[in-house]
Amino acid sequence: MFGLGHWWRRRAQPGVKVPDELWERTLDACEFTRVLGAEERERLRERVSWFLGDKVFSGAAGLELDDAKMLAIAAQACMLILGLDTSFYRGWVGVIVYPTQFLPRHKWVDEAGVVHEDDRALMGEARHDGPVILSWDDVANAGPADGVNVVIHEFAHKLDMLNGSANGYPPLHADMSRKRWSAVFGAAFEDFSRCVARHVYTPIDPYAAESPAEFFAVLSETFFERPDVLQGEYPDVYGQMRRFYRQDPAVRLAARAELSA
Repeated sequence: MFGLGHWWRRRAQPGVKVPDELWERTLDACEFTRVLGAEERERLRERVSWFLGDKVFSGAAGLELDDAKMLAIAAQACMLILGLDTSFYRGWVGVIVYPTQFLPRHKWVDEAGVVHEDDRALMGEARHDGPVILSWDDVANAGPADGVNVVIHEFAHKLDMLNGSANGYPPLHADMSRKRWSAVFGAAFEDFSRCVARHVYTPIDPYAAESPAEFFAVLSETFFERPDVLQGEYPDVYGQMRRFYRQDPAVRLAARAELSA
């Protein structure tokens, strides 16, 4: 055993790398990391080394976190910042992992002053200025590119929250238009919400209609896992996400398809 847990607690000492065999197994476990080229694999590895040194992992409800589990989460999370810098994950340190879906027990007060308790089981949760919480069962099922990925979803919320509360409007790069982003996402959200309300089939998870924040998070899942679907349904949204994430997953998939032909 390489003892990555000890290395991570020491804040990723310079010169220490994730073992090659474990790294390759981790990338091969998910379709959207499997298609990375050599340069992107190395860049992701650098992001992951930073992430594992900067964040504190904790197992909850008896879950024992081993090297493979933590590396799987880190690799998927760092796909979102593959084209960005690590400052996009600033301001928080905790990653809490439950063995399965968990009950957050949120309390909230309605307009009449009545206290409610939300006890829905969750796959994941991202808290503003707090930890990301994940269900390992759902992380482990992230292999197939089906457009559902709890790590991508929750870490997209973290990016969204850099401006404050999650609202589907992450901090844009200087060369991006805020007006264009709002127009593209606003029109797409309205169209998608109408389709869901009318029970029209969509290849995108209907949960995206819950709010602009969930729309951004769900479409981030689609962007990385099923970019062809997002391009087909909302090409302008795909274009904005391509500029924000500074990645083009559709080109990646097309290149891999050519090599496999």
